[in-house]
Parts: sequence; C-alpha cells; structure tokens
Amino acid sequence: MKVQVLGAGCKKCNLLYQNLKSFIEKNNIDDEIEYSDDLDKLLEAKVFMPPVVFIDGVKKARVKFQLILNSKNDLR
Repeated sequence: MKVQVLGAGCKKCNLLYQNLKSFIEKNNIDDEIEYSDDLDKLLEAKVFMPPVVFIDGVKKARVKFQLILNSKNDLR
C-alpha cells in the first residue's frame, strides 16, 4: 500500500506525516509512505486545504485525519 501526505509544509502537515510514519513503523506495516509539499501536486489533486492523505492514489476524507493530529492512538 502507498500512503501519501500532501501538505503545505506547515506544522500541522508535518505532524500528520510524522504520526502516520511512526504508526506504520511501530506496527511493522509494510507500507510505503511519502510526504510532498509540492504546490503543483496539491493543485493537480485539487487539494485546497492541506493536509490530505492519499492511500493507493485515493483521496481520503480530510476530516477523518484530524484525529491523527491529536493522538497516535486514534489511528487504531
């Protein structure tokens, strides 16, 4: 599975990426994770309020991932 975090380089975007990365590593999940703050990628994906998470190229609802910013335990 490929997990992508598209963000603007802000604290909230970086925190989301770090929490997802930590969760994946801690649970020995064999997923690829990447972070991009490339404006062209954001516009191409029609992301106007980053951060947004894509899993296997499918944009997931932004609201669901606000929980990740509060606690890594919310990922479980």
